Amino acid sequence: MSIKLKNAWLAVAVAAVALAPAIASAEAKIGFVNTAKLLEESPQARAAQQALETEFLPRQRELADQQKALQDKDDKLKRDSAVMSEADRAKAERELRDGQRELSRRFNELQEDANLRRNEEFGKVQRTLLQEVQTYARANSYDLIVSDGVLFAAPSVDVTAQVIAALKAKAPAAPAKN
Repeated sequence: MSIKLKNAWLAVAVAAVALAPAIASAEAKIGFVNTAKLLEESPQARAAQQALETEFLPRQRELADQQKALQDKDDKLKRDSAVMSEADRAKAERELRDGQRELSRRFNELQEDANLRRNEEFGKVQRTLLQEVQTYARANSYDLIVSDGVLFAAPSVDVTAQVIAALKAKAPAAPAKN
């Protein structure tokens, strides 16, 4: 075989390999889902966020009240320390330090509890969203749905709005507000 013929066959082979993915992708139905938007707009994520706020609001208020009481004690100590006996001032300072330490401990416990519950709730929400994306993809014959890490997605392949609509249709009706 001549060198020209070998080069020609090599060029055809390289072109075939290079064009194969383009030919295959022309037949594949591909979509994109914006997970941040799903988490922001889905009723399931909003319900989880509302439930967490309701669950932890009483403890947050209690800590805020405790913090205000400690601030009042600190102000009183600063104001009255000059006229207090050494023993009374030392006792008040110790009580204030102990109260601040207790407040800090309780605040840290609240943060840990809230983080654990947030992770639990949003894990459930993420599983629900994933199931809905998969259901939507199967029902609409998608070969591939991509998400995070996409640098560009044309609006024609973005199926986020359709998935959100499906999630809203499956969400329980919100109670009427008075």
